[in-house]
Amino acid sequence: MPSAYISKKLKFFTIAVFLLFTSYSSFAQYADIYPTNWWAGMKWNKVQLLVHGSYDGFNKEDVQINYPGVILEKIERLENSKYFALDINISPEAKPGIVNIRFIKDGKANTVAWPLNKRREGRGTKFAQGVTSSDLIYLLMPDRFSNGDYSNDKVEGMRDQSLNRDLIYARHGGDLQGVINHLDYLQDLGVTTVWMTPVLENDMSNRTEHGYAFTNEYKIDPRLGGEEAYKRLSDSLHKRGMKLIQDAVYNHVGSKNIFFLDPPVKDWVHQWPTYTNTSFKDQVLFDPYASADEKKIMSDGWFTKEMPDLNQSNPYVANFLIQHAIWCVEEFGVDGWRIDTYIYNDLNFMNHCNKALVDEYPKITMFGETWVHGVPDQSYFCQNNYNIPFKSNLIGTTDFQELFYGIMPAVNDTFGWTDGVNKLYTTTAQDFVYKNPMNEVIFLDNHDLSRFFSVVGEDIDKYKMGLAWLMTFRGIPEMYYGTEILMKGISNPDGNVRLDFKGGWKEDSVNKFTAAGRTDKENDVFNYVRTLARFRKNSSAIKTGKMMQYVPVDGLYVYFRYDTNQTIMCIMNTGKTEKEINLLKQYIERTNGFINAKDVITGEEKGSSFVIPAKKMFVLQLEK
Repeated sequence: MPSAYISKKLKFFTIAVFLLFTSYSSFAQYADIYPTNWWAGMKWNKVQLLVHGSYDGFNKEDVQINYPGVILEKIERLENSKYFALDINISPEAKPGIVNIRFIKDGKANTVAWPLNKRREGRGTKFAQGVTSSDLIYLLMPDRFSNGDYSNDKVEGMRDQSLNRDLIYARHGGDLQGVINHLDYLQDLGVTTVWMTPVLENDMSNRTEHGYAFTNEYKIDPRLGGEEAYKRLSDSLHKRGMKLIQDAVYNHVGSKNIFFLDPPVKDWVHQWPTYTNTSFKDQVLFDPYASADEKKIMSDGWFTKEMPDLNQSNPYVANFLIQHAIWCVEEFGVDGWRIDTYIYNDLNFMNHCNKALVDEYPKITMFGETWVHGVPDQSYFCQNNYNIPFKSNLIGTTDFQELFYGIMPAVNDTFGWTDGVNKLYTTTAQDFVYKNPMNEVIFLDNHDLSRFFSVVGEDIDKYKMGLAWLMTFRGIPEMYYGTEILMKGISNPDGNVRLDFKGGWKEDSVNKFTAAGRTDKENDVFNYVRTLARFRKNSSAIKTGKMMQYVPVDGLYVYFRYDTNQTIMCIMNTGKTEKEINLLKQYIERTNGFINAKDVITGEEKGSSFVIPAKKMFVLQLEK
């Protein structure tokens, strides 16, 4: 065949592809549709499409859908004439393909292509697996963990053009590729699950490093690598048998959010005669004597003027948020949810949202941020054993009580009945209020709190006690990035606890991801964490076993994790003197039949009688 003929055919094909692409591009720009796509065969098959046009009066156009198995049941013309809400029904017989949605004005049709995709494979086995007490969560901030792609450090057109690692509130350039680059490190450490602060678009003018002020829910922030990088991270985790937690923010958005700047309806966010801040008083939500006005201020008040509070009692808002949550799981392969500022949401909406996720993905789990004080307060917001009017279906919470009134005083306060480790014992004794205490997420610190190494005054012994507790206690352990290398910082201001992981940038002079780049003290703690985490990963007693605790005596606190295959004895000596332990005489209910205790850190066999020094914690496997 003559080369000129081939060249001519190739040129014709290239032009055809270009015209097809530009045709679909022009369709997509005519109107924006949310969700941007859906899937055939979903249980949530009645989808409400929020359509945003470019001009006033857009929703006066006629709308047509002609696709087998997809029925346009209702056209709703919203208050803002730029918006439609289209209620569609996707039958079980509908096949994947492109659903063409035609907008007709004066006899002229403009078509938007809306993909109906094939479902992701492996629901409940390869994604949407849920995060349980068998896991170890590692919380990181993508902007501060590692920079794997320098080309996206700044993105033209975005409001925040800062890039300065010397400033704690500027962007530093970390991204999702940086996380992918260090999955070997995390897996070797014993981590099973990665939770990142939000990755959705955050096109605010400043303070965008944390990600909690969404400006477009259907975009992954391009400075983190965008949608493709997020999918690569999800796929990379799942190939390793690891999991992905997404940080959900239902309560508020950023003030540059497209639906705040141009709202579909007037009450898309909570409206007040003058700016009204939330009271932060969670007690009014369950106080039987509370004022209705104060309840409203707590739930509907805004966090800041830059974070408008979403009106989840509005059905359009509710549908938008729920569908977005389902969309993220299917689109990106999310395994579980951490829900930001849980107590400030409309709690009835949250029950509805949680149920929708579990209905679609039966194994998926979610835990809510409940920064409150008191076990009754915290347990009100999750599945509990109370006979009260409101019953939450939230699976678990971030266990601030075990932090503030448990491990912190245990390692820092002087011992005594009202102080120290007795607070840890007493707080744990209140677990009877939870439907399943093993769903509580325990932690030593996070992106909002002072780092635990600073909390204990950089005392390595206290630090190791906290780490051993984290790896062996009931619940789901979560470790903040850098805990394993002694990162420190006091949370006033919060930027001090959100510093870079050294070695995550090619220009760093040291690399803490490697043993050679760490100091002897850092390697000692890293190896301590690694040993405990890897032991935990293979310990049935710690992951899914029962727990028994003993009343502390003279600063000595003992608890057991056990099942039919294994018994782990955890001894925390917060006292000022060493203590003698004898398996044959003490704690007989759990030690009976065992003649040896093996230290899981050192491998040392301690026999049946031994001494634990002051300010030490032993994690021992009992042997017969």
